[in-house]
Amino acid sequence: MSSTPYVVSDVMTRAPVAVGRDAPFKDVVRLMEQWKVSALPVLEGEGRVIGVVSEADLLPKEEFRNRDLDRYTQLHRLSDLAKADALTAEELMTSPVVTVHPDSTLAQAARIMAQRKIKRIPVVNGEGLLEGIVSRADLLKVFLRPDKEIADEIQGDIVDVLFPAPLEPIHTMVGDGVVTLTGKIEDARQIPLTVRLVQAVEGVVDVDCRLRGADAG
Repeated sequence: MSSTPYVVSDVMTRAPVAVGRDAPFKDVVRLMEQWKVSALPVLEGEGRVIGVVSEADLLPKEEFRNRDLDRYTQLHRLSDLAKADALTAEELMTSPVVTVHPDSTLAQAARIMAQRKIKRIPVVNGEGLLEGIVSRADLLKVFLRPDKEIADEIQGDIVDVLFPAPLEPIHTMVGDGVVTLTGKIEDARQIPLTVRLVQAVEGVVDVDCRLRGADAG
């Protein structure tokens, strides 16, 4: 069975730091600095996520300082002005919050981050309770997989399955995430499919396919 981390629960940070809805402004800032994070989930009850406070939510208080009110309201949204006066996490937070489930794929999480232009997403279970946080950096962890682990997965899960009896032995070599495939197969039409499957393996940076078909000599 593949050891590839295909889902969010494989890379997320578990038991992340979070705040309650009544957390004071300074406590939120202090926790962000202490834990070196750019956003904090806001929880209520048994841990249900009701919002997220990010650095962007905190900035209006500083930006509004010593500014002309009329000019500020012309240039900024009223929601930003409200956050400049916010005193608690509930008043600061962005809600409703974008979340993912532990079994969401890494591709799904990456797509949400790109579309919403966010860096971190709370991971919640079916009841909306916080289970972790997944960040952009977490999604990049797959590229730290050892080359041998990647090669073993490709050889066992793809090469040996597609080509149980190749015309020449197929070798899978991986260096710095770049996969090189060599060997000779019966049907050259399988080569594009092989490349796509290898590209989909977590941790693969690029594919150098040197497979040859039976008519290649």
